Order: sequence, then C-alpha cells, then structure tokens
Amino acid sequence: MNQTSTGIGSNIYVNLPIQDVAVARSFWTAVGVRISEDYSDENALALSFSPHVTVMLLTRDFYATFLNGKPVADTQAANSAIIALDAVAQENVDPFVEAALAAGATEVPPSDPNPAQEMVDAGLMYGRTFTDPDGHQWEILWMSSEMPSG
Repeated sequence: MNQTSTGIGSNIYVNLPIQDVAVARSFWTAVGVRISEDYSDENALALSFSPHVTVMLLTRDFYATFLNGKPVADTQAANSAIIALDAVAQENVDPFVEAALAAGATEVPPSDPNPAQEMVDAGLMYGRTFTDPDGHQWEILWMSSEMPSG
C-alpha cells in the first residue's frame, strides 16, 4: 500500500518537550522560524516551518500530561530522534544552520565514517546538524532531485 492511498501523512505535527517557552521563543525567532501565535501560550510554542510541517514545543510538565505516567526523556543526556527538515536548495542549508548557531545551537559534526558520504561526494546531498538549547537534534538537509531510485 502506498502512502497516499492511506489518506495519512499530508501534514506532520511533531511534539517535543522543552524547559522554557520564552527561551525557545527567543531561539527560534532568532533562527527565523515563524511562530503560530494561535497555538502558542505559556505551555506551548507552535513552530510553523511550512503549511505542512508544525512542531509543537511543550513545557516538560505539559508534555508529561500526554504520556500516561511515562517519564519525559532527558534530551540533554540522551537522543531518541533526529528531526530532519528538507531545504529547498543547497544554498538554504548554511544560512539556516548559521542562524541557529548564532542563536545558541551547538553544531553536531558528521559521523565518522559518514554513512551518507558517497552521496555527499557525488553532489547529491548536503546537510548540517545541530542541537537546539533543549538538546533536540535537527538536521537541515538538501537532496538532489536526481537521487538514485534504488
């Protein structure tokens, strides 16, 4: 069954725990991400990356109300996800990541060995990775429309 036949997946809403809404607002505003105020308050900050990609940053206490008693992960100590966002063009990657770094992010160097190095060397892919102030890992990635199909 292909993805479109399920009627699922036309939009994505990612929920992530954060320490402080004001700190997150300051960081993401400095990076240049649009804040959707209609869905933001003292417990949540809605980041609108595109009409189809929304990331909800929720205070740890509020986030915990959705977990039925499970603990909220310590994202400063462990990683459970890499949030990858596509860049329209290769030229969009560096300015976005540089803005994140200037706002307080920490760059994550590529793995050694880099499992995607062959694609990078062939000019088919380019990306950079950073962690935000809450420890979430973000990958900003451009991929050529000429990627191999297999």
